[in-house]
Amino acid sequence: MDSKKIAANSKIHRILIVDDHPLLRVGLASLIEAEADLKVCGETGKVSEALDLVRTSEPDVVIVDLSLADGNGLELVKRLAAQHKGLRILVCSMHDESLFAQRVLHAGAMGYINKQEATTHIIDAIRHLIAGKIWLSRTMTERVLQGIATGRSTPTAASVESLSDRELEVFGLVGQGMGPSQIAEVLHLSVKTVETHKQKNKKKLNLKSGSELTRRAMQWMLDQA
Repeated sequence: MDSKKIAANSKIHRILIVDDHPLLRVGLASLIEAEADLKVCGETGKVSEALDLVRTSEPDVVIVDLSLADGNGLELVKRLAAQHKGLRILVCSMHDESLFAQRVLHAGAMGYINKQEATTHIIDAIRHLIAGKIWLSRTMTERVLQGIATGRSTPTAASVESLSDRELEVFGLVGQGMGPSQIAEVLHLSVKTVETHKQKNKKKLNLKSGSELTRRAMQWMLDQA
């Protein structure tokens, strides 16, 4: 959209950026501020600050990364969707869209965009959300529709897609080399609960040992990079 054609009395839409990489926040803010009808009303890399900023700055759209300094972006999406009805949430992340897109939509977001595509498509994605539309890549949209049409939207057994949101969160932290006590601290869970999630991960992924789980998780994290 040509910002010069936007009428002077057009509504200014407020955008909040939640990402733990300062340089990426600066880049996104620059793209957004170049649009006459879009304004960045705040930015942060922390879950706790994001919750406060949504209350105080009243954004129209929140852009959320899945990996944040003090928590998990998917859980933040769930909290924001529950606490602020009508808030439009766009997830912008480096993680595999095929694994996370449907999860973030179920959590309450209205779109998912990979960071590699953000430079060229972030404004279009924001405008889709403002208009009340869902934003996914063309490939992911076709995959979702095909799954609905064929009735094969259920994840296959022994795939990472079969893990629940919390199990996937634990799996990712295992892939970062964290032990049970570290994971428990990060997720504010008991060590026993973390071990339970790890056991469920092994069962769902058909893995026999903790070392196999660690290797699978580390390889998955490398594939996400």
